[in-house]
Amino acid sequence: MREITIKTPFIKLDSLLKFAGLCDSGGIAKAIIQSGEVTVNGEVCLMRGKKIKNGDTVTFNGQTLKINAN
Repeated sequence: MREITIKTPFIKLDSLLKFAGLCDSGGIAKAIIQSGEVTVNGEVCLMRGKKIKNGDTVTFNGQTLKINAN
């Protein structure tokens, strides 16, 4: 599990995937999310604009990210 620190109260799911280096562009992030390959807190999430907050976990392609928001 990787910890990702953000300096805002939340980050949108598609932006998080780009920020964490799990995809190269917003278009790719959108396609990945809409295909059902991403889980948020253990549940499949199809909303690319989902607000990811402190303590949330996001999993894609065998990698899990834990969010630490300051």
